[in-house]
This record gives sequence, structure tokens and C-alpha cells, in this order.
Amino acid sequence: MSSDKSATNQAVAKGRAAGQEGKFLTFSLADEEYGIGILKVREIIGMMPIRTVPQTPGFVKGVINLRGKVIPVVDLRLKFGMSEIDYTERTSIIVVDVSSDSEHLVHIGIVVDFVSEVVNIKADDVEPTPTFGAQLNTEYILGMAKIGKSVKILLDIDRILAVEELDGLNLGL
Repeated sequence: MSSDKSATNQAVAKGRAAGQEGKFLTFSLADEEYGIGILKVREIIGMMPIRTVPQTPGFVKGVINLRGKVIPVVDLRLKFGMSEIDYTERTSIIVVDVSSDSEHLVHIGIVVDFVSEVVNIKADDVEPTPTFGAQLNTEYILGMAKIGKSVKILLDIDRILAVEELDGLNLGL
């Protein structure tokens, strides 16, 4: 039975490695570089007026009207517990596809300090997420990509922006 468990663990590890390989859109938040899978990115837009929605968590900035479609917008700095900053001409909204366990697909905008580039990351360049102890949830981190002398934190956007978490906020999801 232990060989079955070992085979299962190896299959999970291979699946994770495959999910960490490919093209990633990189962006900055508070002097740190992050990446999300390019296949999750719908489009990148500059800042535009955001209509606030009452009684939502602080990280939910509100909604935008993007070509007739209402898109909820989340400030990723605030979602991660970072300090809020004034938006600049480099601040961007990345519209991403987020899916839930029920395969429900929604578009959500995430506010980032600035978008960097699209990079191709090989599985060999990705280190596992470090363990920070049981008190810190890192399930939303796919891994740490070593690119040159820098490290980019690869994010699982579906886990960060759980549709179930945002569903009850009356944002039109």
C-alpha cells in the first residue's frame, strides 16, 4: 500500500511541476515580482474609474464597466495585507479568468503596481514553495521561479480569488 501512496505523491508532484511550467505574466507589488499563468490572463488595461460597492471587504475596490461587462476589481496589495498606495500611470488592472470547483468561470480585475513582462519558465527553474510553518497558508503559491538573479513568486490565481469567497458580495458574479 505504501508503494501506491508513493506513486500517488509522485503523480501529484509531476502534475504540480507541469502546472509551474510555461508562460507567465510577471508584475510587481511592493518591490516583489509575481507571476500568473498567461492562459489565465484575459487582458491588461490601465487604471480606469472604479465604482465602489458598499459593504465589501477593503481589498475589493468595486467594479468597472469594460465594454459593457461589469467586472469586479480586487487590489492585490490589499488582498495580500500590504499597505495601500496611490495609483500611478504604471498601475494596471489585469483581467483574469478565475474558475471555481464547480467549473464556474468569471472575469475579475486585479490591481497591480505595474506589469513587467511575459516570461517562459521551465519546470527545472521552479523551486517548491518554502514551508513557513502551519500558521501560514501558502496554498496559493505554485512555486518560486529562479530567473537570472531574481526570484518570482508564481501564483495560483484561482486560489487567491476564490469565486466562492467573492460570490456572496453581490458583485454580479
